[in-house]
Amino acid sequence: MIERPGEHQVAVVVNVMLEQWEPGIAPGLGPMGNPLPGGAIDHQALSWARYGPRTGAGKLLDLLAARSVPATFYISGILAEENPKLVATIAGDGHEIAAHGWAQNIVPAALDKHTEREQLRRCLTVLTDAAGQRPDGWISPRCTPSGDTAELLAEAGLMWFGDVFDADDPYLIETGKGSIVGLPFGMEVNDLPMLVRYGEPARELLDTFDGVLDAALAEGQPTHIDVTVHAHVAARPVGRRQLALILDRAAQQNVPVRTRRELAGRFLAREAGDDE
Repeated sequence: MIERPGEHQVAVVVNVMLEQWEPGIAPGLGPMGNPLPGGAIDHQALSWARYGPRTGAGKLLDLLAARSVPATFYISGILAEENPKLVATIAGDGHEIAAHGWAQNIVPAALDKHTEREQLRRCLTVLTDAAGQRPDGWISPRCTPSGDTAELLAEAGLMWFGDVFDADDPYLIETGKGSIVGLPFGMEVNDLPMLVRYGEPARELLDTFDGVLDAALAEGQPTHIDVTVHAHVAARPVGRRQLALILDRAAQQNVPVRTRRELAGRFLAREAGDDE
């Protein structure tokens, strides 16, 4: 990987999760915590989640545009079907569109292979139609794949697979249907577990990023740092402020921001012996 003078081999990836559940199904994690009794529909949690496509995504697009920063947007197929103009805007602004399953309540680990393949195809078709470009990568709802997911993605011709947590750096996954880049997904700087599950204040996003960045720079090895925000969680004002500070900190350290498509492409180029 050829770096610009003074540029670190560390890169930051901004991941934006733009998620939706099937009708009448609320997020498993919401701002009030516990599920409602008796199977009642949690309309408060549903309204909280709708902040993503209605408000949060646009606010994040403005923030990223102001800093000329690219991001990888992970979009549920059902959300793209209902909000095609939003998806087209995201792609038109130069951001990567990645597939994030059909709906967040449909987890690949609970599907048989045939059903998983059909859900994958449905998701890719809708995202391609909305964005005007076919996704190159995938992360499953809840980051929970099945034992067949990597093979199904390779079969579909995708470049990278993000449900990978056993390495720091990209590696090639060989399947019966071809190979795919396993692109590890770092969970350290992630708003959903930090702010919702564990109830940390939003400032912990920046504090944790600083620690991860310091460690990466001290090691001096090529790597990437995932900074993950959900459009219905940290896209709100206090979270947006922390993301802005994180991007400013990366710029101060001359650390580039790259998409996952770019990271996977660079890895494949190195594997092929191309210095670029």
